[in-house]
Amino acid sequence: MNEMIKMVVVLTILTAFSGGLLAAVKEGTKEKIELQELKFVKGPAIKAILKGAENDPLTDRFKIKDGKTEYSIFVGKFNGKANTIALESAATGFGGPVGVMVGINVDRDEVVGVGVTTSSETPGLGARAKSDPSFVAQFKGNTIKEPFKVSKDGGKINALSGATITSRAVCEATTNVAALYKKLKPEIQKKLAAIK
Repeated sequence: MNEMIKMVVVLTILTAFSGGLLAAVKEGTKEKIELQELKFVKGPAIKAILKGAENDPLTDRFKIKDGKTEYSIFVGKFNGKANTIALESAATGFGGPVGVMVGINVDRDEVVGVGVTTSSETPGLGARAKSDPSFVAQFKGNTIKEPFKVSKDGGKINALSGATITSRAVCEATTNVAALYKKLKPEIQKKLAAIK
């Protein structure tokens, strides 16, 4: 019985030590992982959406907390004015979550671009949402006042052939960003005013 207690104590100590070590490693690498994800996953979409910006939107960013969720807002300066932001949301597609980055002009409340950041959609079908520039170009210039929908659902966006579910997910994620933007706009404007 004494041996059993020793074994339980030793296992408890090892488990606590391992758990603490894993937590420390996670916390220590958190910033580096975020930078790598930003550079290789979100970065290409942000740079495409905010193409022509006078600044580096990946560097000029800020975070806003809404409840327990923290959002990264990427800033684009055009003509010397920080008036364009990019914000990410997601919706469920055919193969799982579809991450979408949406650029919005704060002065006009208008979409300046959309880019798919992450998805596990079917190659050759839904995956084209990320690589087909004509699909995401349909969002540019639209106001954020109305929800985005594919034409089959009464909207303005032509779905990708054979990938209606993915197209709906991109529309839904864009609508989610628009709703979030409207909610956070006063705080976004304060942060933009402080950017030189």
